[in-house]
Amino acid sequence: MSYMDKSLTEIHEALFSKKVTSKELIKESLEKAHELESSCNAFVSILDNASEKEVTDDLLSGIPYGIKDNYATKDILTTASSNTLNNYIPFYNATAINNLNKHNVVGIAKTAMDEFGMGGVGITPHTGIVKNPWDLTRTPGGSSCGSAASVAAGVYPYALGSDTGDSIRKPAAYCGIVGYKPTYGMISRFGLFPFASSLDHCGVLTRNVYDAGIVVNAMKGQDVNDMTSWDSSNIDLVKDIDSDIKGKKVCYIKEICDVSNYPHASSELKEHLANFNKTLDILKNLGVQVDEVSVDRELLDKIASVYVVISCAEATSNMSNLTGISFGPRSTEKKDVFKMMKEHRTKGFSPLIKRRFVIGSYVLQKENQERYFRNAARVRRLIVEAWKDLFKTYDAVILPVGSGPAPLIKDCVDHVSNDENTILEEHLQVGNFGGFPSITIPNGFINNLPVGVNLTSNIYNDIVLLNIAKRLEDAMPYQNQIAKGGLK
Repeated sequence: MSYMDKSLTEIHEALFSKKVTSKELIKESLEKAHELESSCNAFVSILDNASEKEVTDDLLSGIPYGIKDNYATKDILTTASSNTLNNYIPFYNATAINNLNKHNVVGIAKTAMDEFGMGGVGITPHTGIVKNPWDLTRTPGGSSCGSAASVAAGVYPYALGSDTGDSIRKPAAYCGIVGYKPTYGMISRFGLFPFASSLDHCGVLTRNVYDAGIVVNAMKGQDVNDMTSWDSSNIDLVKDIDSDIKGKKVCYIKEICDVSNYPHASSELKEHLANFNKTLDILKNLGVQVDEVSVDRELLDKIASVYVVISCAEATSNMSNLTGISFGPRSTEKKDVFKMMKEHRTKGFSPLIKRRFVIGSYVLQKENQERYFRNAARVRRLIVEAWKDLFKTYDAVILPVGSGPAPLIKDCVDHVSNDENTILEEHLQVGNFGGFPSITIPNGFINNLPVGVNLTSNIYNDIVLLNIAKRLEDAMPYQNQIAKGGLK
């Protein structure tokens, strides 16, 4: 009998009643991981030496999971899917890993990701392009591509991700699963390789909302090594997750959701927005007040450019230590330290990463800072204030994820895009601008491919967010979905 395609609660009950052992779960998970790797290329490394853990009354004990390869794992290869770190083995664990280890979890694999988290389609890992288990010609999204693909395929019930712009939530939508990033600082970022420090969030990918709450409960906590972390010890994310949501207030943004704003809308986009409207009706039937609101379109149109400026600037600063001297593969150039660093960075980084470093360096130059970096920070503040104004009235903002199902890999490689749909593709970045808790859940299918819907709430409002998401999920038939394309 297969167990890895079940929920955490179901797996725990089977373990606790001795229908299955942790050792048997590990064997099943490893077999599925190797099979998925042959079809989807979802892993940097598979931990064949994973050992069983004692099963207790803890829901996570003895159960395998996946780890995105930008979480430091002691004595385990951790590359952030970059050639610049292709031989790096940390001597410490990320705090989130240590917190999970207290629950007797079993790490099974380090999952592939877009290099250093920079990219949204899974085509830049140094181990190769990652494929979507629902359709191997399509992307699983990024940057948490390997985590999303492996959870969707049933390799294990959950995997860790990180989210700087939408890197947990969009892959979740493309793979038909749940992606949750809590309020900024609920989970320590110590040991998470930094991309853009003011935007980076730790989080999780699961196949249902309840499991997401369980895992983040175990990951969270204040940490002296991360000054942005805060005390969430009085927060239990699943205690009231099944409460009635009658009387809650949710809004959606007309400028993003109205199909008339997309004069060249594809049939997929039209169906996606129609699906979204049906989901609004489900919420109404649950007793939720659902209102259409407006946000200044000029402000919405600036989301993507603000993200590029701020994330590239912070990435350039954060990754200045990747010189090939302190760690990472050494250059063949031995005589000149500057040539040594140049060769390491030129050969080690993919073209996408180097392009982002160029942008970041440019906007941080003294003569450009006011016009680009500081101006982007001002507009970021205006965008965040617009969402905070909504949260004065509403418990959450609900929006469709992207402009349809996962795009074809060939279109991503060829950089085929539709600027008209930019606002649909990039609005999830607001959750990072404001540190807002945000969750994506499955919202049906288009041409047999999954699509998702996103809910975002005000900071520290994670309990209400998960409550609304769980009740909405219960009213739809999409939880615990398994993609069969990556496994036999």
